[in-house]
Amino acid sequence: MKRSKGRILIVEDERSMREVLKMLLEGEDYDVITASDGLDGKEYIEKDIFDLVISDIKMPGLDGFGLLKVIKEISPDTLVIMVTAFGTNESAIEAMKLGAYDYINKPFNIDEIRIIVNKAIEKKRLSEQIKVLREKLETEYALENIIGQSPGMQELFRLLPKIAQSNSNVLILGESGSGKELVANAVHNLSPRKGKNFVAVNCAAFPEGLLESEIFGFMKGAFTGAMQNKQGLFELADNGSIFLDEIGEMPLNLQVKLLRVLENGTFRRLGGTTDIKVDVRIISATNKDLKEEVKAGKFREDLYYRLNVFPVKIPPLRERKEDIPLLIDHFLRKLSCSQKKISPDAMKLLLDYEWKGNVRELENTIERIALLTEENEITVRDLPAEVTGYISKIEGVPVFEDKGVNLDLIIEDIEKKYILKALEKANGVKTEAAKLLNLSFRSFRHRLKKYGIT
Repeated sequence: MKRSKGRILIVEDERSMREVLKMLLEGEDYDVITASDGLDGKEYIEKDIFDLVISDIKMPGLDGFGLLKVIKEISPDTLVIMVTAFGTNESAIEAMKLGAYDYINKPFNIDEIRIIVNKAIEKKRLSEQIKVLREKLETEYALENIIGQSPGMQELFRLLPKIAQSNSNVLILGESGSGKELVANAVHNLSPRKGKNFVAVNCAAFPEGLLESEIFGFMKGAFTGAMQNKQGLFELADNGSIFLDEIGEMPLNLQVKLLRVLENGTFRRLGGTTDIKVDVRIISATNKDLKEEVKAGKFREDLYYRLNVFPVKIPPLRERKEDIPLLIDHFLRKLSCSQKKISPDAMKLLLDYEWKGNVRELENTIERIALLTEENEITVRDLPAEVTGYISKIEGVPVFEDKGVNLDLIIEDIEKKYILKALEKANGVKTEAAKLLNLSFRSFRHRLKKYGIT
């Protein structure tokens, strides 16, 4: 069975014309709905979303211009072709001003209407792809951007092309900042779906109700503020892939609806009554232990096994220290700072640092020091305080370079850490924390203000 090329609504009060257009477009593999007048068409627009509407202008009740205004208000992404037997230049200009895609006079040539409709649908699909590409314009997503020579990363490189060729769901496991979205993009770009839409959504970034409307879409009036129909991200990802980051944060009631998509590929928009069929590969990711979440009743067991067909584990940066020099070199080249080099002592500090924020923290750190350092050699004194705070742990002796170190930054960093530790031990009571540090309350309060500690 062929997949529909798009959904089209024909609004025409002349029955024979409706039937001719319906037969023609169904023959072109479109899903076609017909309405006998403008008011009937308005009801369809309020209940569903169409890629294209073909509407007569002269109709009883609500004419084509009135319907066009309704469409642009409720479903602005829907393209509209106006048709009339009483065409004038004035009516054509009016239609285009109101936002019509094209204007056709009756009688029209069958080949002409076929070409115009195909071009309109092609334009809409291209617009949808551009919308997705615009969101990732400044980000490169390809396998070569996943950097690493450690055994864990080499195993990842070996598995990804094999996993990508299947159509099965993938669950990416890794700490925050480890590069889960890069891996998800690699799976998509190495798969037969390459060239189709890749849509990413962070499940932790939306409140519960908003997340549902974002991924499944909504109809006008579904909730306060829903002023027009809106397609969800699953529709946008049709024939492509959707990346559900932080899937462990998805509410239980929404997990049930996601399970339905996994089982039969259908869902309903918020406030909608029509089932929508999509062909989407689901790639999800989490930094949580979903098995423990299942035991705690916070994640559905059936959904977990549906998502976890191909688990992919990304090792944290602290477990692949040998990749740090490669990553630094990659980030410097990305910043057009390849002439800058890391001194041996600075590299030792960067290798010994914990990198709790993983690759993302390393990239941000390199970007900051590369742009602020005027010399071509990045030394210890160019590193941020949180990294140089590890100096005292290196063989118990501070590291010195020919250019020296930034002693003030080191002292400030140590002082700040002791203040925070004292506050923690004193359960936030400032007077007690001051006593633990043998400081007067006035002096302690001055330091709090200096370091912006509230």
